[in-house]
Amino acid sequence: MYRKFSFCILFCACLLSQSRAQELKANVTVLANRISSQVDHRIFQTLQSSLYDFINNRKWTNENFQQNEKITCTFLLNLSGSSDNNVFQGSLTVQAARPVFNSSYQSPLVNFMDESVSFRYVQYQSLDFNESRVQGSEPLAANLTAVISYYVYMILGLNFDSYSLRGGDPYFQKAQNIVNNAPEGNTITGWKPFDGVRNRYWLNENLTNARYTPVHDALYDYYRQGLDQMYDKENEGRTAILNTLNSLNTVNTENPNLMIIQFFFQGKANEISSIFKKGNPDEKSRALDFLTRLDVANINKYKQDLQ
Repeated sequence: MYRKFSFCILFCACLLSQSRAQELKANVTVLANRISSQVDHRIFQTLQSSLYDFINNRKWTNENFQQNEKITCTFLLNLSGSSDNNVFQGSLTVQAARPVFNSSYQSPLVNFMDESVSFRYVQYQSLDFNESRVQGSEPLAANLTAVISYYVYMILGLNFDSYSLRGGDPYFQKAQNIVNNAPEGNTITGWKPFDGVRNRYWLNENLTNARYTPVHDALYDYYRQGLDQMYDKENEGRTAILNTLNSLNTVNTENPNLMIIQFFFQGKANEISSIFKKGNPDEKSRALDFLTRLDVANINKYKQDLQ
C-alpha cells in the first residue's frame, strides 16, 4: 500500500513538473579564445554552465509548455576582450527556430548578432534577474542577465506572434520594460536610441510601435497561413507568403531602413528561395521584385534562383 501511495505521489509530481516545463531548449556556448591566458579560463566554463541554467531552468511565462513544444534556440557569447575587475566585452549571437506543421523542418525565427555586450562576471556568482529591478545592485553585473533576458523575451514574442495574431505582445512589453530600465554605465551600450541604428532599443521600438502593426500581421501570415499550410496546401501557402512580402514591402516603402525588416529576413534566404522556386512565373517575378527591395544582402541569390 505504501509503495502504491509513493508511486502515485511520484507520478503526480512528474506530471506537474512536465505541465510547468520551461519554455526554451537552449544550447549555450561561451567562446573565450581571444581572452588573454593570464585570465583563468575556468571562469568561462562556469559562466557557460550558469547561463545554460539561467536560460533553460527559469520560468519565463505563465504558459504550460510540453517537452516537445519547447523553443529550440542557441546563445553564443563570443568574448573579445577583458579588463580589470572581471569585466568582459564581446558579441552575442542569438538564433531560434520554429517547427513547421507536418514536417521535421525548423524555420529560422531569430538569427541576430548583438555586437555590443559588456558585463562583469565573477566566478560562481549567481545570475540574478528581477523585472522590477533590472539594474540590480551593480549595473555591469546586471547587464549580462538584462541582455540575455531581453533576447529570451524577443524569442518568446516572435514565437507567439507566429502562432496567433499579436500573441507576442506581452513579451515585447516585457522586453520594453528591460529597455526602459536597463543598466547604465560608460561601457554599457545598445539600450539607447543614440547607441546606433540597429540595437536592442530599435528592435523593441519597431515591435511595440503601433505604426508598424502590419509587421505582426505579416509574421503570423508568413508562418501560420504560409509555412504551416505548405504540407497539404502548397499553392495556398505560397500565396500567403507572397502576400506577406507585399505587406512588408508596403511597410518598408513607408518607413525605409526599419530594423525589424532586416531582422525578419536574416537567415531566411534559402527558405524563401526554395518556396518560390516551385512557383509559377508570375509568382517568381513578383517575389523577386519584393525581395530585391526587402533583402538587399541576398539579391544575387534571389536573382539566381528566381529569374
